[in-house]
Amino acid sequence: MDDSLLKNHFEQVAARYEELRVTAEQPEVILDVPRYRHTLREQARLEPAVKAWERFQALSRHIAEAEELREDPELREEAAEELKELYPRRDALREELRLFLIPQDENDDRSVILEIRPGAGGEEAALFAGLLMRMYTRYAERHGYKVEPINVVDTELGGVKEAVFLLNGAGAFARLKYESGVHRIQRVPVTETAGRIHTSTATVAVLPEAEDVEVNIADGDIRIDTYRASGHGGQYINRTDSAVRITHLPTGLVVTCQDEKSQLKNKEKAMKVLKSRLYDLYRAEKDQTYAANRKAQVGTGERNERIRTYNFHESRVTDHRIGLTLYKLNAVLDGDLDEFIDALTADEQRRKLEELNL
Repeated sequence: MDDSLLKNHFEQVAARYEELRVTAEQPEVILDVPRYRHTLREQARLEPAVKAWERFQALSRHIAEAEELREDPELREEAAEELKELYPRRDALREELRLFLIPQDENDDRSVILEIRPGAGGEEAALFAGLLMRMYTRYAERHGYKVEPINVVDTELGGVKEAVFLLNGAGAFARLKYESGVHRIQRVPVTETAGRIHTSTATVAVLPEAEDVEVNIADGDIRIDTYRASGHGGQYINRTDSAVRITHLPTGLVVTCQDEKSQLKNKEKAMKVLKSRLYDLYRAEKDQTYAANRKAQVGTGERNERIRTYNFHESRVTDHRIGLTLYKLNAVLDGDLDEFIDALTADEQRRKLEELNL
């Protein structure tokens, strides 16, 4: 790629980065908490590109100086040896800069709300949903994300009917957005007496956490119901009406939360999920490509819609989107997902570079 094109692009990025830096120092912006957070988030998103461009410029200057020294008879050999090392470094850095030319998802640096629900397979699907909840919890612990349960409804055998939780950490959405879709398990269920392998599914939805400034919900657009939180077999978790159900009347979206003992805290968490779902819905309506991808990723939970299969008999995990198979099932279920996520990220980058003819 012509370095003049890189120069034009990254000078604009650097100018925007400097503009954001100045903006973030203004007293009126600091006092406006949502705007201040938004400014810092955009600044943080641009910083890696700015720093990479600064390294590229410094390296280019170093190469130019070494090329001049090649004209000096006494320093020619030393300069030539140095250039043998510098040219590959510049090529690698130029390739890194190409990736920054890909339009970034504005949500990549956000925290995420994960929603896991059983699909086809009855109680075995609920048990699988519980395994996935643990897998993502372990992944969050490995990467320093804070796990905040919002609504987890257990089954008597230890599975989950629904698991909704927040993974709070910068860049969580960029890593976990590829997990949306139908996950399939193949194993002999604990309830199977004949030793037959069953196939069950669970659906995973990954939502970028919405900010208050982005989704405004009028009081008249929601109905809030309270009820007693329940546990296994309908047993009461507590004796007060602390659980909250919020219905968004214009869209029909329903969010429940019973994880906290405080009704107020449950309401706050439920509103957080509702805003993220609405943000995701509005984003889909605005962006047809995103909507199509979203529908294809999440699916309905049918077995033939799977994005990934977890086969216990062969200790095999296969991601069907990129054809990657790893024979380390236990490690994956313990949260070791980076090899899949890195491969999915690289595949998306490759496809976008091809679309942009870069």
